[in-house]
Amino acid sequence: MYNINMKGGFKNMDLNYLRNEIDKIDSEILSIFEKRMDLCRQVAVYKKENNLPIFQGNRENQIIEKIRDKAPEQLRDGSTALFLSIMDISKSLQQYEIYKNIPFPEYKTLDTETARNIICQGVEGSNSEEAAKKLFGSSKDIKFCSDFNDVFRAVEDGTADFGILPILNSTAGSVTQTYDLMKKHNFYIVSSVNIEICHCLAAKKNTRFEDITAVYSHPHALSQCSEFLKSGSFKAVSYANTAMSALYAKESDEPIAAICSEKCAELYGLEIIKKNIADSKPNYTKFICISKKFLRENDADTISVMLKLPHKTGSLYRLLTKFFVSGLNLKRIESRPIPDGSFDVVFYLDFEGNVDDVKVSSLIMEMNDTVDDFRFLGNFHEHKTID
Repeated sequence: MYNINMKGGFKNMDLNYLRNEIDKIDSEILSIFEKRMDLCRQVAVYKKENNLPIFQGNRENQIIEKIRDKAPEQLRDGSTALFLSIMDISKSLQQYEIYKNIPFPEYKTLDTETARNIICQGVEGSNSEEAAKKLFGSSKDIKFCSDFNDVFRAVEDGTADFGILPILNSTAGSVTQTYDLMKKHNFYIVSSVNIEICHCLAAKKNTRFEDITAVYSHPHALSQCSEFLKSGSFKAVSYANTAMSALYAKESDEPIAAICSEKCAELYGLEIIKKNIADSKPNYTKFICISKKFLRENDADTISVMLKLPHKTGSLYRLLTKFFVSGLNLKRIESRPIPDGSFDVVFYLDFEGNVDDVKVSSLIMEMNDTVDDFRFLGNFHEHKTID
């Protein structure tokens, strides 16, 4: 079957034989794993009947210490990872047994037709306004405020029922200002929409391209058009909003221009000097709609949560195991630093699901009980680009 050389190694191994042996062991492992999980379910029933917590740190530490003592040195870390995974799967199954019959907190259905008091940052003609009208209808009156923080505050104090905020661009990435404000305010994400962003260079009529001294726009818009901006001798100047940049260009006596949408340029009477100047095409921005109330669309398909993880080896891996065991697809992971000098970060996770699904609601309730600073941010539908 195989020969042994003089140094004790294997030569001309029969690969099929080795694979067959591995298959036999895998079958044994699967059988033992099934027995272990069945016992874990029985433990979950006992814990539920006796009101005991699922996670008991001392028990887990004792098991890991025994495994590390018994494992050969070269397999010590691998054995630890294996048994931690087994215990994480066990805890997820136990949590499901405990939470599957517990109803998720009540919610109301989002009614976009009767919605009122909608607010966004900027002025008329902004991309945020377009997102608001895509979600709620073009006939709705939209209120405007000066910055993103004002949107959160208006929703939180009840001045506005709904707020519209950009959160992600397909070219420039995350809108970090929105993410940084999310951890400071109480709200729910109730919907989202992707808007195609078509940037143009616009200025007052009869302004020549070669005479432009400065181009104003939101930092994200400037970033999305960085290659184009290199083509001129003008300087790029960050401004609060693309529409506000267009308004500023209209009112200025200087030969300046703005990066904005064609619709916005038309609104403020600017002449379009260059069209489609974004580095990448198509270029989309995702906007979220927030509310103080837990509202949900009937076709909600995305869950958003916020949490912290300890500075321990494998903490993120162990969290992701929960999603894998539950058969849930993670759509996005975003991390933002906590500005307290600790180098700790907050994680934002989006994953596919609906709170009416027991697997989803059980996982959310499990994380609420076991993960530090956990917050459920909402269950909403991600509307694709609407023409």
